[in-house]
Amino acid sequence: MNLIIDIGNTQTKVAIFDAFGIVHTVIGSSFNAAQFKNLKQHYPLINQAILSSVKDVDPELADMLSQECTFFIELNSNTPIPIGNKYESKATLGLDRLAAAAGATTLFPGTDLLVIDAGTAITYDLIDNCANFLGGNISPGLKMRFKALHEFTSKLPEIAPSDTWPSYGKNTQEAIQAGVLQGIIFEIDGVIDSFKNELPAIKIIVTGGDSLFFEKKLKNTIFVKFDLTLIGLNRILEYNSNNN
Repeated sequence: MNLIIDIGNTQTKVAIFDAFGIVHTVIGSSFNAAQFKNLKQHYPLINQAILSSVKDVDPELADMLSQECTFFIELNSNTPIPIGNKYESKATLGLDRLAAAAGATTLFPGTDLLVIDAGTAITYDLIDNCANFLGGNISPGLKMRFKALHEFTSKLPEIAPSDTWPSYGKNTQEAIQAGVLQGIIFEIDGVIDSFKNELPAIKIIVTGGDSLFFEKKLKNTIFVKFDLTLIGLNRILEYNSNNN
């Protein structure tokens, strides 16, 4: 069994894979050595692990993973990956973007792909039909936009996202809701349309914490896969294990 640990900006996702796919998932604010020890008691067949983190890694957790697993890697910019990487500044490329791209090519091999990760930031990443990561765009995420309006103005309140909103606001709260939510949907649909003009057969995969919010609000057809990054990390783990 493979243990996948993905530590992001706002949440940590942990998954266990067997030969057929994900068998267990945990989502929380963190993951430490004690939690791993408890998980290993319930799943003693865990023998391989990969850790991807945007933060400093807990050395106790890393040491325990090294000791308890026959194969363990901590993902970094030098880790071999099963896709091509054409990005010019590889050292600054987010590992979650690479992992999501690897996951997308696992699900849709031989296809041009646009991966949209709707999380703290929104990333738009292009992968060609030869499984080459070409690059992409980065934009503020949903909650970040609401927060920015509040923090960079003296009077606008911080508003939480809503599932419905008017086409235009009749008060300040409605105006913020309509402006942010319509604006972000217009942005995503516009980016998709732009890529479709160049690559008509491109498939659109949306992942990330806010992916379900956009699932039925975009005019374009999309494929939502919340576990895309975990699938990609598992593929990277298997790729390195098989070539070890």
